[in-house]
Amino acid sequence: MNRRLLGLAALAAGPVVVLGLFFVLPVTGMVSRGFFVDGQFAPGAVWEVLTRPRVARVLAFTVGSATAGTVLSLLLGLPAAYVLSRLELPGRRVVRALLLVPFVLPTIVVGVAFRQLLGEGGPLGFLGWEQTPVAIVLGLAFFNASVVIRTVGAAWESLDPRPGEAAAALGATPVQVLRTVTWPALRSSVVSSASVVFLFCATAFGIVLTLGGLRHATVETEIYLLTTNLYDLPAAAALSVLQLVVVVVLLAVTARFRTTSAAVQRRPFVPRRPARHDAPALLATALLLLYVAAPLVTLVSGSLRVGGEWSLGNYRALTTTGEYASLPVPVTEALATSLRTAVDATWMAVGVGLLLAVVVTRRSRSTAERRLRSGLDGLFMLPLGVSAVTLGFGLLVTLDSGVLDLRNSPLLVPIAQALVALPLVVRTLVPVLAGIDDRQRQAAASLGAGAWRTLLTVDVPVVWKPLLAACGFAFAVSLGEFGATAFLAREGAPTLPVVIFRLLGLPGAMNYGMALAASVVLAVTTAAVMLVVERLRVPSMGAL
Repeated sequence: MNRRLLGLAALAAGPVVVLGLFFVLPVTGMVSRGFFVDGQFAPGAVWEVLTRPRVARVLAFTVGSATAGTVLSLLLGLPAAYVLSRLELPGRRVVRALLLVPFVLPTIVVGVAFRQLLGEGGPLGFLGWEQTPVAIVLGLAFFNASVVIRTVGAAWESLDPRPGEAAAALGATPVQVLRTVTWPALRSSVVSSASVVFLFCATAFGIVLTLGGLRHATVETEIYLLTTNLYDLPAAAALSVLQLVVVVVLLAVTARFRTTSAAVQRRPFVPRRPARHDAPALLATALLLLYVAAPLVTLVSGSLRVGGEWSLGNYRALTTTGEYASLPVPVTEALATSLRTAVDATWMAVGVGLLLAVVVTRRSRSTAERRLRSGLDGLFMLPLGVSAVTLGFGLLVTLDSGVLDLRNSPLLVPIAQALVALPLVVRTLVPVLAGIDDRQRQAAASLGAGAWRTLLTVDVPVVWKPLLAACGFAFAVSLGEFGATAFLAREGAPTLPVVIFRLLGLPGAMNYGMALAASVVLAVTTAAVMLVVERLRVPSMGAL
């Protein structure tokens, strides 16, 4: 037993060291600045920050907007999850792919798209929702309805249809079947998806900053304001502590319901033809498609308008530094930087994530071993919800001395982006590796296959598609990451999201048109990656 524990610890040592150096140390360094004032331990400073009137308003707005975004995401996502998981429709896979694309769209792109849709001169500008909480909630739901579709849809696909059919045969109406048979079986996956969506809504950065500015601040954007504009590190650290506590609680709740839902009986998926009672769900799915398409179509059309006429001028201008030479580099160069950075972040995240997935999915033979694996799994989920702003600023202020002085290193940005993508990589690979029957490995070993031969013949044929999907997720997340990158990107080498945000804040119609065109380029790139991932059909987000 001790040898197995030592072997497990040795295998996990690499990922743990990486997480310790580039996540725990920066976050701890950032948070510690809230508890130490002038070198003295002063925990009262944290309490003083949390009792400020503005902080109370920020907390209330964060909880309120996250709750509203979660409710709207569920209302939009649940009917679509049912339609795409239970009904046989022409083009079902295409519709599924289109509805899942928003989750990997960069938050800055979503913010720009809704700003174009709701702003003055936009198709819905007459509603007066620009720079209001309504705009923020709409943006959050646009982003997170796909999480509900993937998470609940995966559970809905796996349900045994026979209990519902038996209830219907006994005279139960479709509503009664839903209430008495389907809902009890899906409740855990719905609660799990709601927890994850609330977490994403509460820690959203690009959407809130773009649609609400500093007028409607959440904890995430308030941390950004406190660190960049006011340099009030104690206040930022206090909010980071509070956010970390909430994240840990939500991850624990999600893990509990994920364990519960894992016990649901799995059966082959057999879609059926739509019936009359499916009409409301089909209508809701059609409205969701319209909801997803409207801001994106508005964004594309806006990028093709120059001076009231159709033109490719905004796209041609991407090779320049903008009106009045406002940018340090052309937008095309920023795109090249983003692509290079995404490649580096992808191999980092997938390398660490694959090793960790192997560690946590091997069969445990003792309580201590099982607890160690569970602890490692939970530990590497923390970057999922910890503020990217906190992480980015923490990396900036802690990795500044000795061998860890990486402030001017080109690797600092991909390291931060890899940490943001790591939980998605782990959650993509863990369910697949956990589903491999360990008896196959034992059989291969009994026939004389060594460890590497067993890996090649048993594990690789099963895991290669999910591994490619994990690479796609990491690449797409890296392309759009904005929170940490806003701190870490070097002046002469900004990424495309950073450049888009700069263009939005600059005067001139040309700069705004370039922001729209650059957003389209970034959206198309990430959407193309997501469509490839969807063709691999792995239930990655369902494992969250």
